[in-house]
Amino acid sequence: MAKLVFGMNQSLDGYVDHLEMRPSPALFRHFIEQVRGLTGSVYGRRMYEVMRYWDEDRPEWGAEQRDFAAAWRSQPKWVVSRSLKSVGPNATLVEDDVEAVIRALKAQLVGEIQVGGKT
Repeated sequence: MAKLVFGMNQSLDGYVDHLEMRPSPALFRHFIEQVRGLTGSVYGRRMYEVMRYWDEDRPEWGAEQRDFAAAWRSQPKWVVSRSLKSVGPNATLVEDDVEAVIRALKAQLVGEIQVGGKT
């Protein structure tokens, strides 16, 4: 049975701007390994839209960014949203009966399913 794990990045003052936050190399390596170890991720619409940044390679990326992107792309994602009409590669849109979908995922999968998003 899979476990749901809620993850949130937060600074000491309680605020993280994902456009300004630049993790140290050691912290970024931690994130890469963490994502590699996940069974999958559940996102709300807003967090999923932020994370879609990793769907396409960018010329300015170094090796670590490419490693993170590969790990993120390889894992299944379930996106909970009533406003989205479609989702990207390796993602499933969950529009209704979220509880039943999550219970089924927990019963069918093994490992950790990360839950991301602030609401």
